[in-house]
Amino acid sequence: MAGWRMYSRKQIDQLTERTKAQPKASAPDPAPADPIPDAMWQSLLDDPRAAGKPKVSIQQCRLADIQHHMLRVACSRCSRIVEMQKAEAIRYFGADAIWKNVGQRLLDQTCTNRTGRHEEDGCWPNWNA
Repeated sequence: MAGWRMYSRKQIDQLTERTKAQPKASAPDPAPADPIPDAMWQSLLDDPRAAGKPKVSIQQCRLADIQHHMLRVACSRCSRIVEMQKAEAIRYFGADAIWKNVGQRLLDQTCTNRTGRHEEDGCWPNWNA
């Protein structure tokens, strides 16, 4: 019997001590066919996304509701990027101002693409910047 080994009493005791020292494994996750525990249902229901309301895009948010420290909007037309700190934006435009309006105004104030035709003038905001 090649490869078969007999452990000594001392080795068996050491393995036993190591096994006892290891933390106990937590209960296994439920299988797909098992019923969902009540705690898991409650955590799902407590999630704010469970209300069924779609997530509001950042351009539709009030400045006070935006979590980012730095606000950024880019122009899809001229590739210019305008950045402003949230605190400054609130100071200049107010906490209830909508970021879409503020960003458009910031781009329009510094726009260099002026042709005189209303359809072609101004920047095209890109909120994914």
